[in-house]
This record gives sequence, structure tokens and C-alpha cells, in this order.
Amino acid sequence: METCNLCPRRCGVDRNAVRGFCGVGEALTAARAGLHFWEEPCISGTGGSGAVFFSGCNLRCVFCQNRAISRGGCGKEITVTRLREIFDELIWQGADNINLVTPTHFTDVIAEALSAEKLPVPVVWNSSAYEEPETLKRLEGLVDIYLPDYKYADAALAARFSRAPDYPAKAWAAIREMVRQRGDWQMDEDGMLLSGVLIRHLVLPGHTDNTLDVIDRITDEYTDDNVLFSLMSQYTPPEEPLPFPELNRRLTKEEYDRAVDYLYLCGWENGYVQELSSAQSEYTPDFDGTGV
Repeated sequence: METCNLCPRRCGVDRNAVRGFCGVGEALTAARAGLHFWEEPCISGTGGSGAVFFSGCNLRCVFCQNRAISRGGCGKEITVTRLREIFDELIWQGADNINLVTPTHFTDVIAEALSAEKLPVPVVWNSSAYEEPETLKRLEGLVDIYLPDYKYADAALAARFSRAPDYPAKAWAAIREMVRQRGDWQMDEDGMLLSGVLIRHLVLPGHTDNTLDVIDRITDEYTDDNVLFSLMSQYTPPEEPLPFPELNRRLTKEEYDRAVDYLYLCGWENGYVQELSSAQSEYTPDFDGTGV
């Protein structure tokens, strides 16, 4: 990878020699693989989602709950062959799908692993949506379910918390490509998502207006027959205080109720709304190399 331009950062670096903005080199690196039960019900199911957590991140939000892997440097280098073995092991354990978490900066090697043979369960691409459509095109036919965040409709907020003022435009272009590839969502008779796009949004304390703008942006182009929407309340303040006072507290009931009420007002019925009690640090797994 002499010139890495996989994501909107377009570092242009040779990741064989130096690390990109994502914090990793070219070698495929993962911090955990195991059955994960804390996704939306249509992803977690009863057997659990076969989650593979990749090291590094091209967004690295200041409030990241997975900071140990997004910028903490933990993880183990693995081969494409080993990644394929991990997929098979998770399926053997009963995983309802293979869930690729923060995979963008390893797109090419993951695509190689998926190309070997079609897996017997759906493949989930679980990302920040800060991606390039041309990179996502490399996954066409390999990914069944796209699970993108849409964090910000506010460019100033994206710059402040993620150093990515272009996030709203770039993420929306990526989501459009995801919907183009998969079309309207489809579930089986057990309520498990088989194909489609499920857009997530985490409500941030003090920034409910951003959430309302996100809901407007999605509503302007899609209905709940096209994409699913998941409104998340699980924001957890980091242990070390941030230089942004509003992010050092949990979401209030008034803030979240305002977001939920607006979601229903805009006509969204197919999707998910978390309980406010979902803001639990226990939902973040230990990135100790388990399963890798």
C-alpha cells in the first residue's frame, strides 16, 4: 500500500513504512473476536453477533468508547488466512452473522478474506460511515448488511469532536453507496436482518439539535421502508475529563425524550430506540485479544 487513500483522510502514506491517521500500518490487526450481544436485536439475535474488533480508526472521536483500540494501540497482527479462520470459529460458536467493527482502514484485506468463499451467515460492515464510495464499491457482493453511524449533520461539531469538518457530506455519500448496493432492508421470519442498511446515531449531551438535523437529513431522502434507524442513548463520559464540559456528563432524560419525540413526529416506526439506562460502560468489551 504505497499510497493509502482508502478513507476521506487521504493520508497518502505508505503504510508499510509509517502509520496513517488511523494509527495502524498495513498489517491486519484485531483486538478481539467473540459473540457480542449488545447490538440491535436484529443483529445480535439469540446466538450473538460474531464481532471482530479491528485496531485503529480513521475518525477517532474525542468521546470514543472503544478508545483502547481506536487510538490505544492494542491488538494483534493476523494474516488473511487467520481472519478467515476466525470467521469460521465464530460461526461454529453459533454467531448469527459476522460483524466487522471499525474495518474501513483494512478494506482490501478484509475483502480478500470474504472473497474466498461465501459465508453461510450475513456479513455486517459496522463503521463510522467516514468512508469513500469508491472504497465501498470494493465490497459489493461481499457485505450483506451495512451498519453505519451518522454522527453529525453539523460540520462545526464534526470538526470540534472528530477533526473531520467534511464528515456530514462524506458520511452521507458513503451511506448512499451502501443503500445503492443493498437496497431496501430485508428480515427473516425471526426478525433477523438479512440485508440492507441500518443507520445508527448516538445522541450527544448538549447537542440534541444535531440529532434533530440528522433525523431531518435521513428523512429527506429515505423512509423506514428503505433503511432502518437506531437512536442511541448509550453515551458514557470518559474516565478522564474532556475539554468539552457537556461531554463530561450523561444524557439527560429531557434531551433524549426530545430526540425520541422528534423521531416519531417524522414518521419513523421501523427501527430501534434505546432505553436511557443503556448508558453502561459494561457494554464495552475487554479488548484483550480474546478469539484472535
